[in-house]
Amino acid sequence: MKFVHAADIHLDSPLRGLERYEGAPVAEIRGATRRALENLVDLCLDETAAFLVIAGDVYDGDWKDHNTGLFFTAQMRRLREAEIPVILIRGNHDAASLITRGLTLPENVIELRHDRPDSRELPGLGVVVHGQSFATRDMRDDLSAAYPQPFEGLVNIGLLHTCAGGREGHESYAPCSIDALAAHGYDYWALGHVHQREELRSDPWILFPGNLQGRHARETGAKGASVVTIVDGRLERPVHRDLDVVRWAVSKIDVAEATGLHDVVGRAGEAVRDQVGLAGERPLALRIQIVGQSPVHRELASGRERLLAEIRQVVTDESGESAWLEKLELRTTAPGNALPDDGGVAASILGYVTAARKDAEAAAALHSTLDELLRKLPAELRAELGDPATLATLAAEAGELLSDRLLAVDGDA
Repeated sequence: MKFVHAADIHLDSPLRGLERYEGAPVAEIRGATRRALENLVDLCLDETAAFLVIAGDVYDGDWKDHNTGLFFTAQMRRLREAEIPVILIRGNHDAASLITRGLTLPENVIELRHDRPDSRELPGLGVVVHGQSFATRDMRDDLSAAYPQPFEGLVNIGLLHTCAGGREGHESYAPCSIDALAAHGYDYWALGHVHQREELRSDPWILFPGNLQGRHARETGAKGASVVTIVDGRLERPVHRDLDVVRWAVSKIDVAEATGLHDVVGRAGEAVRDQVGLAGERPLALRIQIVGQSPVHRELASGRERLLAEIRQVVTDESGESAWLEKLELRTTAPGNALPDDGGVAASILGYVTAARKDAEAAAALHSTLDELLRKLPAELRAELGDPATLATLAAEAGELLSDRLLAVDGDA
């Protein structure tokens, strides 16, 4: 017997601002979460899954209209026709307090309660699923602590939307101890909320399957769900299956030994070929970071537009137009690129941006300083720049540009 563990579908997630990226397959990206859900249903059918569990965030907040809910229910009806039950919980993005519209779910779909832990036995399968939906988005309590004791003679599965012990880039919703989950006596913990696949423990299996579809450059690599096989009441190692429709990737290219712009472009071509191969037939959104203390730093810095054009062409040539350059980040420095610490204005500015990229408190202070400006930006830019880590990266880029310009001025004096 097999079952499928999925989470974080974020159906119809609003991917704003795509039009500002030259070459982006906007229509494909906007529809990617729907196609990924279709792939999930196909997987359940192909594997003849006994049931599907979804560990929260089916939706990405309240729907703009009923089409989002109608699409989900239509896909669930495909599973109903194959007599495959679905057990799901709500997470922070689709908590009971957030979804104001409602549609009647097909009878094969069981949504676990949000006011207390809920347990549902699947008749004829020897399986019981325990879980609790989020009542509100800001759930800071350890929900798992109140989950019931395991039912004897059955395979017990815990369904939980959680940050676990805490994960960088994810809010601390429904925190819990991995050791406490393991001690609860369940055979499997199906987690959701963290978008990167991660196996936290193997006895019992406790894992995040990751989200179905990456939505931006911070959600890179293969995305999908896990297939779990149960043999004589024992669970075998979960197997990841790719379900994403559009792949996001970041390639870091070290040009410390590069001999010129042509060499850098050649190295970029190798990176593009590698990522296109990993993406298979999927459209690929690729961010390229050029890094290293390099003798060609000045050439690259002064020829940014040419470098951008050359690498865009390489991406097109190597991918057959299946990939596009989401962003080019130039993070190189010149050999010995440093200004004397003479207490002057230039040294003070460089010290500030250096601290912002290395020290969390300094990065947070920079975020606070820019808060008023951030509030005036479009929503998609606020979301991108609202992360202190992103601001620290931008500070690093600004520091390198500033250092280069100051050194150039100093050299001309």
